[in-house]
Amino acid sequence: MRIAYFINQYPKVSHSFIRREILALERLGMTVQRIALRGLNDTLVDPDDISERSNTQYVLDEGLFSVLLSVVKVLFLSPVTFFLTLKLALKMGWRADRALPYHLIYFAESCQVFLWMKAFGAQHVHAHFGSNSAEVVMLAHALGGPPYSFTVHGPEEFDKPQALKLAEKIKQAAFVVAISSYGRSQLFRWIDSQYWHKVKIIHCGLEQSFYADAAPDFPSKARMVCVGRLCEQKGQLLLLEACRNLKEKGIEFDLVLAGDGEMRPEVERMIAVYGISDHVRITGWISSQQVREEILASRAMVLPSFAEGLPVVIMEAMALKRPVISTYVAGIPELVVDGGCGWLVPAGSALELTNAIEAMLSAPHQQLIDMGEAAYHRVKQQHDINTEASKLAALFAESAQ
Repeated sequence: MRIAYFINQYPKVSHSFIRREILALERLGMTVQRIALRGLNDTLVDPDDISERSNTQYVLDEGLFSVLLSVVKVLFLSPVTFFLTLKLALKMGWRADRALPYHLIYFAESCQVFLWMKAFGAQHVHAHFGSNSAEVVMLAHALGGPPYSFTVHGPEEFDKPQALKLAEKIKQAAFVVAISSYGRSQLFRWIDSQYWHKVKIIHCGLEQSFYADAAPDFPSKARMVCVGRLCEQKGQLLLLEACRNLKEKGIEFDLVLAGDGEMRPEVERMIAVYGISDHVRITGWISSQQVREEILASRAMVLPSFAEGLPVVIMEAMALKRPVISTYVAGIPELVVDGGCGWLVPAGSALELTNAIEAMLSAPHQQLIDMGEAAYHRVKQQHDINTEASKLAALFAESAQ
């Protein structure tokens, strides 16, 4: 079966789960066309991402003339369908998250994507995220392209579902993927119950090779790692406040912030204000292999998120037999069992977060080992990429019938 994937930016350091999904589908015998808007000139650190870039077609790399030429070609190919789809694009731009000109751009991009998929012979197209990526494949479908689906991750889609016109995108789709039960429930809120059957749960998954790196032992150093983009929703500023509390209590600790992002200047400023520069290190963007090394060099992964979908980094830490400290947010409690494979705290509470980190740092060695083993078996059972990709492949085949 020939499947097209459309992603706004690909490959991307924080979207390795998409790469794993595509490669797993190819192992199942599917031929996958990768199409992205941008990403050709991005700085990449992971060899697998660099390899994927050479397999990807980039809409914006073709230049404005090429995109406009595609619009003209589609117009002459089927004028009636062209104008009906243009009408749909105008409808999507009414009281939307972005102004109307953006949706006209999405329409133009969909013409290019439609022609590429037609030449490839795509029988289905899948997008990740319910924003402009989902709109482009919806418009390409309306132009005469294959059935489409998309994966909703959150939390951005749940912050502005009406502005993103999620209901219309789901209505037109063959099916929609939620990555957790929580995500499914949020989609149910914004669509008529007659479309609930379209929403399927398929987890993000990890490769079997990832589990092979799992280390049953723990470092003697009181180190923890927080992996993720430095942004407001991940709660790193609250984590720094908890670190200040630990320092005031005289508790030894080291924190590695593995990632980068728009809030890095503010994070660096608060590290200085709290006087914890000797205890906190920011890595910047690092490869998947380096992320694994940072997790294995730590006693636990800490992610005090305010808003989430279901973070892949939590899965990765659990697969490496490390307990997780996180919050009762979105799909996280569906994976992390408080007291079983980690600690869950109320989101936004620096005191509760401090107490959980202190409990982790003072936990007996055997308790950490037991938690790590429980985490390993739980994530392996729920987030195997081959199992999840097989579910997705079955849905693709059904939609193409």
